[in-house]
Amino acid sequence: MNSIRVVGVVGLGLIGGSIAKGIKVRLPEIRVIAFDRDQESLNIGLQSGLIDEAAVSLEALMESCDLICLCVPVQQLEVCMPAFKAFNGYVTDVGSVKAPLVQNAERLWGGLPSNWVPGHPIAGSEQHSVHAANADLFVKHKVILTPLEGTAPAAVEQIRQFWVALEADVIVMTVEHHDEILAQTSHLPHLLAYTLVDVLAGFGDEREVFDYAAGGFRDFSRIAASDPQMWHDIFITNQGALLNRLQTFIKALQETADLIEQGKSEALLERLERAKQARDYFSQLQSDESSGQ
Repeated sequence: MNSIRVVGVVGLGLIGGSIAKGIKVRLPEIRVIAFDRDQESLNIGLQSGLIDEAAVSLEALMESCDLICLCVPVQQLEVCMPAFKAFNGYVTDVGSVKAPLVQNAERLWGGLPSNWVPGHPIAGSEQHSVHAANADLFVKHKVILTPLEGTAPAAVEQIRQFWVALEADVIVMTVEHHDEILAQTSHLPHLLAYTLVDVLAGFGDEREVFDYAAGGFRDFSRIAASDPQMWHDIFITNQGALLNRLQTFIKALQETADLIEQGKSEALLERLERAKQARDYFSQLQSDESSGQ
């Protein structure tokens, strides 16, 4: 990290703000400059000490930074990427879908520049503004890097060290594998949560429905309070992998409905027990990770 003296953050929301705050706590020698089209977010960042300076443009940001983190919704990457053609520092992003970044680079420059390292921190919350910035957001959370064949090893190492300094666990995989895995573990659950809340809200008296909603509904639906624009972009840009998993889920849901309708008690119980065993296994994995085993 010795070569990184100034970090630029494009998009000062939850993730961008948490990166800035994490730097202030764990890498206080590094200067942080942010660019955001929302002046209020920049003002909050300056007033709270999250950032040292607000850049007036992407070009101005690039003049000062050694590393720039793109923390904007996936479909906004297409808008801001052209400005980075002449930037020689390191660049990474935090998008939940990696293929659009690669496709945009191919369209713009014939391929992703060697100083770019696509990334994705597996961390966040339903809150989505700089007000929710958390210096510990990435601690013991996975960050996936998806370098391409032409990505410079030095760039990968710098970005890896950066995330390790924020106390994240760094994993490397291909772009394709990342988008497939996230379609299963993140994108599909969010789609289901949004759909469930929307369906329940349309049943009639919303107040009565939500008045009698128990903890299970609260826990499952929490992620439907996330940023709709961000998830809209994710669903659209990862539609291939997401739709494949969604069709599998729709089929499984229909099979469960058939078991209930046909009164197949043993088969239904077997399915529920299998799901519980899988969930218990997941809980044990989480417990082992948190205890350092």
